[in-house]
Amino acid sequence: MTHRVRFQQSTRGRRAVLLGAVATTLARRGSSQSVLVPIRLQAELIAKVVVYDRNFAARAGERTKVLILSKASDNESTLVATEMKSALSAVALIADLPHDEELFTYTDPQSLSELCKARGYAIIYLGPGFTPQIEGIREAMSNFDLLTVGGVAEYVPAGIVLGFDLVSGKPKLLVHLTQARKQHVDFRAEALKLMRIYE
Repeated sequence: MTHRVRFQQSTRGRRAVLLGAVATTLARRGSSQSVLVPIRLQAELIAKVVVYDRNFAARAGERTKVLILSKASDNESTLVATEMKSALSAVALIADLPHDEELFTYTDPQSLSELCKARGYAIIYLGPGFTPQIEGIREAMSNFDLLTVGGVAEYVPAGIVLGFDLVSGKPKLLVHLTQARKQHVDFRAEALKLMRIYE
């Protein structure tokens, strides 16, 4: 009898955890901050699309440096950042250049600016959880020659230069042209015609 009760309690516990995970997944899918395009595919698209930025080679120099931001208080943000670092590490070259990826726990625009000045990043990637901070990040990065990339579609209308959405089950590139100009990103026409453009 005791074993049966314990087994039933254990089964109920597993079911509760499973249902909680499913509910969380569904909530994320319905959230405006969801990462809709798989991280590995995002990494591949980043490596391909920067080739079409006329200023990328000069910006990157001999080696492309990528900064991947996460938020300490957001588990999903940390998970996505770690996944992106792994995914980019598996990409042989970015714009025909070797590359390095660094993780950084975001605190404020000033600290991010100081890090960018010291390290000379060509790309900064933001995963989920940054919606309240996008305006500050956009303003801070307006003085830099770099490409900001958002894993969440809603970041681009708010001023992140490049992002990803899912349209009819297919990935769609998004670009904020006004912010791109401020950050000296100059995509060729053949790339822009494949993107959804915000200004």
